[in-house]
Amino acid sequence: MNTQEVPSTAGRDPAEPTPPARRRARRFGIAATIALAAALVPSSIAAATSSGPTHQQGSANAAEHHSSAKPTIVLVHGAWADNSSWSGEVQRLQAAGYPVAVAPTPLRGLSEDSDYLKSFLASISGPVVLVGHSYGGSVITNAATGNAAVKALVYIDAYIPDTGQSAAELSGPDAALSSAATDPTSVFSLVPYPGAPAGIVDTYVLPSVFTSGFAGDLPKAKAAVLAASQTPTSLKAITEPSGAPAWKTIPSWALVGKQDKVIPPAQQRAMAAHAGSHVTEINSAHMSLISHPAQTTALILTAVRATN
Repeated sequence: MNTQEVPSTAGRDPAEPTPPARRRARRFGIAATIALAAALVPSSIAAATSSGPTHQQGSANAAEHHSSAKPTIVLVHGAWADNSSWSGEVQRLQAAGYPVAVAPTPLRGLSEDSDYLKSFLASISGPVVLVGHSYGGSVITNAATGNAAVKALVYIDAYIPDTGQSAAELSGPDAALSSAATDPTSVFSLVPYPGAPAGIVDTYVLPSVFTSGFAGDLPKAKAAVLAASQTPTSLKAITEPSGAPAWKTIPSWALVGKQDKVIPPAQQRAMAAHAGSHVTEINSAHMSLISHPAQTTALILTAVRATN
């Protein structure tokens, strides 16, 4: 540390003016010091920039900082849902010190929703861990393909499609929504929407199907609120085939709800095995992100720590 010596005033009246000769000497001393510093600074800079060890140490420090940077955890909701589904996980992840973003999903179609998420991810700097629930699993599978910033995929009671597979196809014959294949009105309320492709409508899950199929382990009053406030989902979203899957190049984790009636556990296990995902099973219905936020968060953090 540089220190500056202060001239002593002992033995002199502080009100007494400094003699002119001493003022000139002081000014000369300050000027000489500045001139000497000006002469030394360029050579010091040159020595620092030409010094291999110093430069390498700086690069090493920068690399260490980059590798220890926490990824942004991006959460993607499923069909007939919205961003509030992730409230329990957001609180816990933020408390753990992680940056979190909940991506809105238009629910217009798999290609449209995936393109929207791609644009959303492009606005985030640094590494990303991408998490999808239910239909959100199809969206992250498509949106992350070719994106080097995405370090892990986490599927929460989710579809994990391969090329050409749709959510409707992957649900299986025992799913709560399976009868929609022959009689859509047995499961959905169908509502036209402006600009829809031919034969495509918005779907709302019937309240009775929603409360029993989706929210079987939630209090009935909570399930009823979710059924009444569901976000409409285009029929195209659940029937459109998937593109090239990101899980072929990005490690993945899957949380399987053993009481899930929307994507039965056998279907989830088969998809996870096909994708080579690390699987954790819990005793949960389809909306585990709401009924079991602590366990859902724990799996997300497992993926984060494994790839950071």
